[in-house]
Amino acid sequence: MHARRRAMGRSVWACVGVMAILLAGCASMREGGSGNAVDVTLSGSQESPPVNAPGSGKGTITVGGDRSVSGSVTTTGVAGTMAHIHQAAAGQNGPVIIPLTRTGEGIWSVPAGAKLTEAQYEAFKAGNLYVNVHTDANKGGEVRGQLKP
Repeated sequence: MHARRRAMGRSVWACVGVMAILLAGCASMREGGSGNAVDVTLSGSQESPPVNAPGSGKGTITVGGDRSVSGSVTTTGVAGTMAHIHQAAAGQNGPVIIPLTRTGEGIWSVPAGAKLTEAQYEAFKAGNLYVNVHTDANKGGEVRGQLKP
């Protein structure tokens, strides 16, 4: 009976060790190993100037160590006409650096092969990139979310 308990105890600790290794690996992938995945929430209040609109959005944008960009955002309650990743600090407007492609109803995706310049990558690391979705009613942008690595 004691031998059986010891064996079970070793098995449990082995499983705990494996889980810790797997979780650490997942965290390093998310935080920078092969890319920096940033969850983003879009709202009208983040636009500059703020927009009083009921729509919202959520998504994930990943920037790789090689400056490659991938990901998408999904909006609800937004009649989007176009979407982009822009370069500017929160509260400011800036130029488009990556146009997003509509890949479904309310879904905007980074096109394959998108890549940041070195200056844009530095702006990303400083939190100075944002995603926004434009509408006919709000041509400058209806919902926006700052990318905060």
